[in-house]
Amino acid sequence: MKKILPFFSYLFHPIFISVLATIFYFFIITNRYFVYETIYLYIIQVLLVTVLIPLTGFYLLIMIGKVDSIMVTKVSQRKIPLIFHIILLSLLIIKSITKEIIPELFYFFLGSIISSIIALSLVYLNKKASLHMLGISSLTVFCISCCIHFQVREVVIISFLLLCNGLVASSRLYMKAHTTKELVLGYLVGLFPQLLLLLFWL
Repeated sequence: MKKILPFFSYLFHPIFISVLATIFYFFIITNRYFVYETIYLYIIQVLLVTVLIPLTGFYLLIMIGKVDSIMVTKVSQRKIPLIFHIILLSLLIIKSITKEIIPELFYFFLGSIISSIIALSLVYLNKKASLHMLGISSLTVFCISCCIHFQVREVVIISFLLLCNGLVASSRLYMKAHTTKELVLGYLVGLFPQLLLLLFWL
């Protein structure tokens, strides 16, 4: 089991959370509100803005020695990736996934921006919150809320996601990337903005 744990750190890396949330959202609504061509277009947009562009940025930062790896283990190396992430998500909800068109995803991304701003503020205080736990907690709240909102029962997916919360935390401890306190802090930073924003769409 210990050999499998690091896999969950990569599967639920913060860079993939937005895409996972988007795929889950469109899986839940199927073709209820959008035609498939539109769904594919939105997924590609999110993939481009939240995964491909950041990966290119990470590669550049590694090349110039600003970060040591995509896991960004040092607190001081988190500033540029977090600022970049905030800017990209802001562009996404301004230009593409707007409140008028897809309010559920809009508020998810807005919550992610707020969580990232809090995480960035903690960096300036020299405190390290687990971005993996931030991501998995926000994803979990969003997926459960979507099931309630659209009145669908995805028990298997939600159960697996809840299990993955523990597996991601265990993997970060196993890889000695975080302390328990940092995991809890990251989880709360991801959790509360999503819960508060539920007031606007659930």
